[in-house]
Amino acid sequence: MQKTMKLFSAGLLAGLAILATGCGSDADKRPSGTLISISSQAEASRAPDIANISAGVITEASESDAAMQANAAQMDKLMKAIKKAGIDDKDIQTSGINLMPRYDYQPNRERQLLGYQAHNNVNITVRKLDELSKVIDLLAAEGANQIHGPSFSIGEPEPLLAEAREKALKQAQARAESYADALGTKVRRIVSISEGSHGGIPRPMMRAEMASAKDSAGTPVAVGETSVSVNLELVFELTK
Repeated sequence: MQKTMKLFSAGLLAGLAILATGCGSDADKRPSGTLISISSQAEASRAPDIANISAGVITEASESDAAMQANAAQMDKLMKAIKKAGIDDKDIQTSGINLMPRYDYQPNRERQLLGYQAHNNVNITVRKLDELSKVIDLLAAEGANQIHGPSFSIGEPEPLLAEAREKALKQAQARAESYADALGTKVRRIVSISEGSHGGIPRPMMRAEMASAKDSAGTPVAVGETSVSVNLELVFELTK
């Protein structure tokens, strides 16, 4: 058993990053024991409070200016509906305007121009999730023939990040103590901490293309939960 523990400890030591201590006037402030680097990652979740939707209008016409004019008229109606739904101006942003020709491709002959297709899309932030279904139905009823989303997020993620950070710290501390026990040492202190990137865990987005939502049931929406994650890199000092 002792031989096995010695081999285990030797293998473990070989895999750890061991840094030599320096000398000089600041030597007493520097680590004097074994240093180990530990990575940890933790998540925290809660129901989101913000939804983002992309809504747009596609129109077609034989001439480019006619396609754009039809699109502008339909988009103006849609924008009025968005504001009528109580969406603030700061939460409405145009994301793309496109005009492109449509061709008929047939084998062994030149392509023929069929007309033009105009696109106009706008990103919308909905801050009252209990009204999200109503907003989606209103967009469809007032002319949106493309709807993408919703994607959910948390407006103030810092409290949730703090929760995930605490979990990651406890996880790293437990791992450091496990290494210390295996090596017959103790954890003296944390020498350094660095935090990696974090953010909301991606969720699948719903995509819908609809002509009208009049006289139909409300669009069902499931909010679920949104998670944030924290990645930590810690260096611990082990001592006898």
